[in-house]
Amino acid sequence: MSVHLPVLQVIFPLIAAPLCLLVRNPFANWLLATLVSWLTFAIAVLLLLQVLDAGVITYALGNWVAPWGIEYVVDELNAFILVIVSGIGAVVMPYAMRSVSGELPDRQISLFYTMFLLCLSGLLGITITGDAFNVFVFLEISSLSSYALISLGRHRKALHASYQYLITGTIGATFFLIGVGLLYMMTGTLNMKDLASLLKPLSDSRIVLAAFGFIVVGMGLKLAVFPLHLWLPNAYAYAPSVVSVFLAGTATKVSLYVVLRFIFTVFGFEFSFIGQPLGLALLILAISGIITCSLVAIFQIDVKRLLAWSSVAQIGYMLLGLSFATVIGVQASLLHIFNHAIMKTGLFLAMGCVFLRIGSCRLEDLSGIGRQMPWTMAGFTICGLSLIGVPTTAGFVSKWYLVLSAFEKGWWPVALLIVLTSLLAVIYIWKVVEVAWFHEPSDAVKAVSEAPFLMLVPLWIVVGANIWFGFETSGSVDVAAAAAKALVGTVR
Repeated sequence: MSVHLPVLQVIFPLIAAPLCLLVRNPFANWLLATLVSWLTFAIAVLLLLQVLDAGVITYALGNWVAPWGIEYVVDELNAFILVIVSGIGAVVMPYAMRSVSGELPDRQISLFYTMFLLCLSGLLGITITGDAFNVFVFLEISSLSSYALISLGRHRKALHASYQYLITGTIGATFFLIGVGLLYMMTGTLNMKDLASLLKPLSDSRIVLAAFGFIVVGMGLKLAVFPLHLWLPNAYAYAPSVVSVFLAGTATKVSLYVVLRFIFTVFGFEFSFIGQPLGLALLILAISGIITCSLVAIFQIDVKRLLAWSSVAQIGYMLLGLSFATVIGVQASLLHIFNHAIMKTGLFLAMGCVFLRIGSCRLEDLSGIGRQMPWTMAGFTICGLSLIGVPTTAGFVSKWYLVLSAFEKGWWPVALLIVLTSLLAVIYIWKVVEVAWFHEPSDAVKAVSEAPFLMLVPLWIVVGANIWFGFETSGSVDVAAAAAKALVGTVR
């Protein structure tokens, strides 16, 4: 059975999705989705341990040997991402039982669990496949299910947000597919490993250069890189709380994984960073996104929108490490992918608890909510400190490595910028903390009780992870270092 773990990682949620639609029993749907989510997480952890112990795992579907058949490949990089995606899915599902029943009508609950499992399967498939066209197939599975999930929001603006994401996501997917098509035209293969070897003598080809541009820009749209980010704030703000949690913790991370996979594995370091000015372009976009979106977040009056704009700024930090084009820079990016996943998941989980109780995430409605929901807002505060990068939290670790990678390049102004922009996060997180803890509660808030236990447990699991990975850094740092060395260690 262990031999088939790579394909089971994708197959389990893919098979469970239509079962939820057929069963149409809310509790049975939740139980099935929860079991499958935790099963995929267990498989991801086993795959990561196997990779760290024995090296890269390959799995040929239908025993068709690559490049003729589709191949699943698990190395340090995507094993790390698989753990992030499946781990967030596993944490979200226990939380979903009360959150979904409180926000969605009964007739939509089975649809939610169906779309959730399809989205999970798509994200895992993107991460594990070694076939370029297969990436597109799973990209569409995850995207189409995401559009449906966002549209389930109770506010009418959720439909607009879903449609906006659909248009932008379709353009991004089309760009990506055009790039893959151009690569296939030049090489006659879709296997990533095969593409990497066949593209080396074609580095001067304009068609290959065009393919590179289409793929990077297409995934930039999916990743919500500034200024291609306009779909993200509305999508996160108006989606159901569980959907905001899951997408914030997984979707952009998988998109960044695809960028890393193509620029390092398929096109190669020399083509991407020496032959093209990719490092400089990423540096400019990263700094612009960090500053601009952090400033925009400060002026938001809805906490979910505030956190959404913050996510675009945090994507800038991930790209910043990548722009250094060094082992420690890529390691810092991977660390921030992991740390941002757990801290932003915790923040959105807390806001989901608040939304369940008062039906709003607007700052003016949160006055004194910390006195009525102390466990919820304490969790929000700790995850907020992690987002800022306070020492002894997970967020500090990745920002520390970003500063180290900037100093390694001799770019001390960039290192200073990382510290100064973290102060912007202090401002917008403090806005929420001040209103929640130091303002007098209104009569409506005084009637509010703490969030259900089943929602608090996942929240505090994530809060604990933010603290744990701030103290015990060896696990996340070592895995990120191994993945970074596998990508660029032989070059730089």
